[in-house]
Amino acid sequence: MLQKFECQPLGFWKLKRQTVCGIALAIFAAGSLFAIPLTPLGLVNQAKADNSTADSDRIFELRVYHVLPGRMAALEERFRDTTSKLLAKHDLNVVGYWVAADTVALDDRFIFLVAHRSKDEAKTNWDAMKADPAFQETVKSEQADKTVGKVDVTYMDPADFSPMK
Repeated sequence: MLQKFECQPLGFWKLKRQTVCGIALAIFAAGSLFAIPLTPLGLVNQAKADNSTADSDRIFELRVYHVLPGRMAALEERFRDTTSKLLAKHDLNVVGYWVAADTVALDDRFIFLVAHRSKDEAKTNWDAMKADPAFQETVKSEQADKTVGKVDVTYMDPADFSPMK
């Protein structure tokens, strides 16, 4: 005798935005475990493996850009061609950039993670970048041709049991 299985409606499988964001952040964090050894800070950490207090103040900055409808390609182009170079110039060590794989749920988010040696260094480096004439030109360009509606910034300390510190 065959058992009868009923298909669940499509809405049953859709996750709420918060859940998708949580899953994306977890995947992002797991992926960054592999990416961090390739960054300058990761290389410093490997070289100082015996001195675990060297980076005890290290902090991570999660930046989520809420992109205006239809403007994702323009924002990615700006980061690819200009902003990523300015970030590197001012020692703002980007671990990675992410865009949503599920374009239906999160197509308006551009996410990146920056690793800093300390919160004070983060402030110093961001202030230097904001004072850079090349960055000021980028800001003027953004004001003239808006791509981002809102930016969420979260500074995060690694948990004491975190493999990435």
